[in-house]
Amino acid sequence: MVVHIVMFKFKEENKVLNMAKVQERLEKLEGKIDGLKSMEVGINFNESERAMDLSLYSTFETQEDLKTYAVHEEHLKVVELIKEVTLESKVVDYMLDYPVE
Repeated sequence: MVVHIVMFKFKEENKVLNMAKVQERLEKLEGKIDGLKSMEVGINFNESERAMDLSLYSTFETQEDLKTYAVHEEHLKVVELIKEVTLESKVVDYMLDYPVE
């Protein structure tokens, strides 16, 4: 299984509203994109200087499924909004290997 985590820092202008919009639009992707197994979107409450504002945790069966998601039309619409309202983002993708019993 592939885990895809993205964290975003939002612009101050309309920050709370924009975080809610992005969260809603990301969550609506679940069930619309083949290969997207699960998605969790959270808005940060930690006030640390190094904290990001919103995080996305999603899972995919394969790396190919993640690549399909990345270029999917519905995902790209959300990316367009995200680029307008954020200052920066950080990403990490990794494989989870479960032991066979």
